Amino acid sequence: MNHPETPRHVEVKDGNRTIAAAEVTTSAAGTARTWMQAVAGHIPPGWRANLVDAVMDLPEVQASARLEATVPLGDVELLQRLRERTIDAVTRPAGSTLLFDATIPSPRLSAHAEAAGRAPHPVTGAAGDVRGGGERSADR
Repeated sequence: MNHPETPRHVEVKDGNRTIAAAEVTTSAAGTARTWMQAVAGHIPPGWRANLVDAVMDLPEVQASARLEATVPLGDVELLQRLRERTIDAVTRPAGSTLLFDATIPSPRLSAHAEAAGRAPHPVTGAAGDVRGGGERSADR
């Protein structure tokens, strides 16, 4: 795990082209903060969801209790995947962005979601579907 105040840069790429990127920091108080953005124009479905998965799969995010995310207003795929990977989400617009605050589920909650018929994420155990496509990388 890196120092809590040191930002991590996460990218989802198609070959050499960056499709979506995020900056992630964590606090000693147990809150992970991220800013996410995808390139302008048409992006096939699943790429933005891959960015959310890459961020949520970071060990320091998994070790956090809360998530505070800033995403472009109107980016439905990012928002939907964030909601699938978290619980108790609250959103509010802020200019051209959307502020997203939520609880990161514990492994116990993931087991309950699996029993309810929702597939847990293979790495974090959070309930929701996992979409393929694209490479994920995190700079350390």
